[in-house]
Amino acid sequence: MLAAVRSAAVLGIDAYDVTVEVHVAQGLPIWTIVGLPAGAVKESRERVGAALVNSGFDVPNRRVTVNLAPADVRKEGSSFDLPIALGFLAATGQLDPTVLTGVVAIGELGLDGTLRPVRGTLSVARRLGSGARRRRAGGTPLTLLLPPPNVAEAALVSRLSLSAPATLAEAVDQLHRGGLRPPTPAQTTMPAEPAESVDLADVVGQDIAKRALEIAAAGAHAVLMIGPPGAGKTMLARRLPTILPALTEEEALEVVAIHSVAGLLAPGAAASATRPFRAPHHTLSAAGLIGGGSNPRPGEVSLAHHGVLFLDELQEIPRHVLDALRQPLEDGRVVIARAATAVAFPAQFTLVGAMNPCPCGRAGDPRGGCACASSEIAHHQSRLSGPLADRIDMQVRLSAVPVRELGRQEGGESSATVRARVEQARARQRARYRGVARVRCNAHASGRWLDTRTPVDADARDLLASAAERCRLSARAYHRVLKVARTIADLDDAASIAWTHVAEALRYRPLDSWMGDRLALADSEAAVATP
Repeated sequence: MLAAVRSAAVLGIDAYDVTVEVHVAQGLPIWTIVGLPAGAVKESRERVGAALVNSGFDVPNRRVTVNLAPADVRKEGSSFDLPIALGFLAATGQLDPTVLTGVVAIGELGLDGTLRPVRGTLSVARRLGSGARRRRAGGTPLTLLLPPPNVAEAALVSRLSLSAPATLAEAVDQLHRGGLRPPTPAQTTMPAEPAESVDLADVVGQDIAKRALEIAAAGAHAVLMIGPPGAGKTMLARRLPTILPALTEEEALEVVAIHSVAGLLAPGAAASATRPFRAPHHTLSAAGLIGGGSNPRPGEVSLAHHGVLFLDELQEIPRHVLDALRQPLEDGRVVIARAATAVAFPAQFTLVGAMNPCPCGRAGDPRGGCACASSEIAHHQSRLSGPLADRIDMQVRLSAVPVRELGRQEGGESSATVRARVEQARARQRARYRGVARVRCNAHASGRWLDTRTPVDADARDLLASAAERCRLSARAYHRVLKVARTIADLDDAASIAWTHVAEALRYRPLDSWMGDRLALADSEAAVATP
């Protein structure tokens, strides 16, 4: 007999339909799985056979052929265990095939028949939850049959019917009794968000760095902090998520989908309003940073989507690994090409880098003590290539905080206070880029689009043009300065970019002494002009 069960698989972060066909016939008792199955899929025959026996079902000595259609796409993972088992029961007459109409099954089976969680559940639920998909199967809504630990993430798609029996025997019993039961409220309950344990007010001093982080948070700009060990670079970076706005519902779904595909979503966990913060070790590989594998999986740049990617000890990361950041910083996405397919992962993140100014870390320290040769310093700084540095919007120099200052009781502004200003600036940017695809913040906008569609005062444009000529700024660097200036204007609730906004934005570029003198003059003139 032949039976077919609907299922789904994930490619990248998108799901596609898979039909599991099971044919049981006379012949030698052997299970054959076709349709380009990977190792975990081929092992399903052992898991499914043991689960069927231990769940009390008959497993006759027949020849079993399982086909996973479409047969020209490679299948990976253990999510086909449940549909294979249901198809076998239907093909052997132990389950009425008509009760499987409108059912889409995914799930791994334990040897005792329990349903275990699988990756990519949210991607499958989002595909099935669309109106066009729900109207299939004779007009009846589709029901996703899945393991209980995956219910919380699938429940984010409110339009989709779910069922989450604990075991294979329970699923078959519900089908026999007239239909699958919805999950209990406890299974769909979201876990409470942990309270923030860090605050920007914890950082003593470093007012310039705090201001740079506020600008970076408001416009999603990449920032590089350069300073001696113990200056507070890591402490500042870990507090950047506390001043970022909460994730929107759409952003949260994208974040959960990526983490689910990567297998990093804890069982029962679901969407959170907290933005992701990724801080990989400096020994990471290019594949770990960008993503990769025979069946491509997301890397750190995608796991930090809509959040923060913090690269500490930047100078210790191999240069070819760092240069892999150039495309995602420019495009906001990563395309991983393989011989059989190409997979795109979203990667709109805020990059925060931290590095020492020299091998010993004391170059430029007013207290002195640097014994590094100029050639060593040059080699140390060359780890960051020019093209990558050109894509980093802001660079901030930090100095060590005096020990006497560390005991101060009064702190600076709290994260909540700074976050309120950031949220207002983000709201202005959402209004500006409404209707522009894949653009949410100034850092994501096209430099040419911003140059022609945002008002810039004449003296501000003159200052920017002079800086570009005298400091040999590239066209990309020119537009990135303009983007930072636009963000500063948004924080000031200014409709047009003023001269002071450009002057502050230029301060965060690695400029020569002429521009340093020019900016010092700008500061003095701005102070005189301020009432």
